[in-house]
Amino acid sequence: MNDDLAPLSARIDQTNELLRRVLAEVARTPSTHAIFVDAGYLYAAAGRLAAGTEDRRSFDLDTEGLIEALIDRARSVFADSRLLRLYWYDGARRRIHTTEQQSIAELPDVKVRLGNLNANNQQKGVDSLIRTDLESLARHRAISDAALLGGDEDLVPAVEAAQGYGARVHLWGVEAPEGRNQAEPLLWEVDSQRTFDLDFFKPYVSRRTTQPHDATGTDRPTREDVRFVGARIAATWLSARGREALVELLPGHPYLPGPVDQDLLVEAEGLLQYSLRGHADLRRALRDGFWEHLQAQY
Repeated sequence: MNDDLAPLSARIDQTNELLRRVLAEVARTPSTHAIFVDAGYLYAAAGRLAAGTEDRRSFDLDTEGLIEALIDRARSVFADSRLLRLYWYDGARRRIHTTEQQSIAELPDVKVRLGNLNANNQQKGVDSLIRTDLESLARHRAISDAALLGGDEDLVPAVEAAQGYGARVHLWGVEAPEGRNQAEPLLWEVDSQRTFDLDFFKPYVSRRTTQPHDATGTDRPTREDVRFVGARIAATWLSARGREALVELLPGHPYLPGPVDQDLLVEAEGLLQYSLRGHADLRRALRDGFWEHLQAQY
């Protein structure tokens, strides 16, 4: 080889080696996804679908159960990816958390981001928060996929920004009783679309009546009472399904698959003779008791 070309050849070899290392590092880096929920859209669309109204005051939304169901669905959709977190975007006066928003913020793997509410109870600033987070996470390669649950055309710039940095954006929506509840320009820009139907939302939406949540008149159980019931149901569950089912369930901790979680809730309400719908603290205690018993048997 010509002596003049030797340094160039060495630099090319060095560059190729660096490229091989980068590609090897990329191959070892797991894919990561995040879920972005526009709560205003979710409440309006899910309320209209499952309760016949968009007025939040007219129905109860089991946000904890629904969030777990969304995370569980993402786990199956992005099977080879890990969850970064779920972002929950909502409005609040002076950006001060409501009691419900505080409960949501305490959930594992959930980040609550608040815009303002104006005098007409309309959200302001939520779309810009979504764009900031989507763009920042994509730019820093923190996510490879984003599941966006929303419908506003103002979200188009957020989608474009994330895609510009190489992230794929998947639009999730709520089935509309008629027509569409998502803007066409938004549908055009995303990489894929997925719609959740009435059966998906039925367990989490209930129309409010003049009756309290506990229609039986039974006193509200304590968290320890509910935790004990959760452990009792776990013992029955384990006896019926065996340790193989337990091994499959454990990697999902602290989340339960939707069907398991729904069966747990229904059975617990039967044993307690008390409705746990709308009682996020009691439902959390129920799951804690369920998990604690299973983990103790592993």
